[in-house]
Amino acid sequence: MKLYSNTFADGAPIPQRAALGRPDPDSHVTFSDNRNPHLAWRDAPAGTRSFAILAVDPDVPSVGDDVNQEGRSVPADLPRVDFYHWVLVDIPASTTALEEGAVSQGVTAGGKAPGPSEHGVRGVNDYTSWFAGDPDMGGDYGGYDGPCPPWNDTILHHYVFTVFALDVSSLGLSGIFRGPQVVEAVKGHVLASASITGTYFLNPSVGG
Repeated sequence: MKLYSNTFADGAPIPQRAALGRPDPDSHVTFSDNRNPHLAWRDAPAGTRSFAILAVDPDVPSVGDDVNQEGRSVPADLPRVDFYHWVLVDIPASTTALEEGAVSQGVTAGGKAPGPSEHGVRGVNDYTSWFAGDPDMGGDYGGYDGPCPPWNDTILHHYVFTVFALDVSSLGLSGIFRGPQVVEAVKGHVLASASITGTYFLNPSVGG
């Protein structure tokens, strides 16, 4: 099974239009176009009945004390954890691509609604936790919301997009479900999978 994107090449930077945040000279970061990247896949095995997509950043600081704080930096040696940016399941087996911007364009305050959509069933991404308690932005963030790493992080962040070919038409997930629940739900149902990785940063000292 092969996966590719017209939005970014495997191992290359993700463009700002596919990110939730972009650099701002006055406030460090501001909202960007937040367009989901194009993804296309081929050579799924016979017997594939649906697909699922997960996008995860494994480079998120495990402790937030220094995150986005003036005069401080997030140290490179800080342990890192996963942050899910895209959770989409029950994608019809007839689907072999999602066009750029098809499932996300712009930042939606309070998040896009989780649940059934024309492209599959949206789970919630981890901005649900990030914005929790924010009176303007809090809510359930369904589907895709793009990169916005700490503007003072000292490492380059990596975003791993994976498409799973499954032997079931539905994983039976509904309501508020998250990336780790999908990881558990697909066990025993994965006929094949393929991944590509993009990079992103907001700290100008990081580069890359």
